[in-house]
Amino acid sequence: MHVPDGFIDAPVSVAAGVFAVGAVAVSLRGARRELDERTAPLAGLVAAFIFAVQMLNFPVAAGTSGHLMGGALAAILVGPYTAVLCLSVVLLLQGIFFADGGLTALGVNITVMGVVTVVVAYGVFRLLTGLLPRSRRSATASAFVAALVSVPASAAAFTLLYWIGGTTDIPIGKVFTAMVGVHVLIGIGEAVITALTVGAVLAVRPDLVHGVQGSLAAPLKLRVDGELVDAPAATRDPEPAPAQRSTRGFWITGLVSAFLLAGFVSFYASANPDGLERVAADQGFDEKVEEHGAADSPLADYGVGDIENARLSGGLAGVIGVSATVVVGTGVFWVVRRRKEEPGQAPRDRENA
Repeated sequence: MHVPDGFIDAPVSVAAGVFAVGAVAVSLRGARRELDERTAPLAGLVAAFIFAVQMLNFPVAAGTSGHLMGGALAAILVGPYTAVLCLSVVLLLQGIFFADGGLTALGVNITVMGVVTVVVAYGVFRLLTGLLPRSRRSATASAFVAALVSVPASAAAFTLLYWIGGTTDIPIGKVFTAMVGVHVLIGIGEAVITALTVGAVLAVRPDLVHGVQGSLAAPLKLRVDGELVDAPAATRDPEPAPAQRSTRGFWITGLVSAFLLAGFVSFYASANPDGLERVAADQGFDEKVEEHGAADSPLADYGVGDIENARLSGGLAGVIGVSATVVVGTGVFWVVRRRKEEPGQAPRDRENA
């Protein structure tokens, strides 16, 4: 649901841009509490994985396709603040280098695809995991529902912005019904991808899933005089320190998967227009699309210029995109993590002086 230039007028686009900048600023501060030496590289990997999977449009209805937005997946794996940064990095690179999502609409896209999906999904996920039994199965089911709800919520957010600043005069009720209706179907695909990915990570490295940290392991119980009570801390088996478990193998596996998805599987993605494109065509506001400012990019439309073979061109563009995303994303999150450490270094230096 990448919003192109021309759908939303300049005042609302600017306002959405200001809101997006504020959300990113807040997320930069909040991410310092979520990132450490293990999760900073993981966050870069999550951004690259989302970039790759967004290339895999899947059919949802006659002549319509959808793709992962990734807000729910990122929020559950690395935390809501870091998730907003992940989506912002992906959308920025897609807009500048791949001509996907308008440049003047970047603030709209970050707001709709990044902030809204993350906030809604993480809120639903935390609510459900608080109500359901603490288990991997419950966490996976909660991820499914959270992802499913986040997509039509994003569509509703776009409809609100279009109601305020749309560049055509059409009944907003029709836009809302069409957008939410098709994105409920897309949300099912999003939910399946999110649940499968979260479930896979929970199966091998539950300690790396931010959304369930400290909630899967139920406290040890002892029976005293016929009643179950919490065991004293000294009798519980100490959990291994997270830092003692290397993430290198997990990171390499995830990166290879992203390369395969973007470089090979993406060739078989549906060529049908996505939900927003289809609604715009049906409702008649697709004519307002403006030429993308990066239309002359050598990677525009996820292909490498001067390479005639479509499979090779698209695959190479996907590999370049994943590489750029993991480098930029990891760099951003590493800097954020370093800034987290700086305030704590001064007291230690003074103690050592």
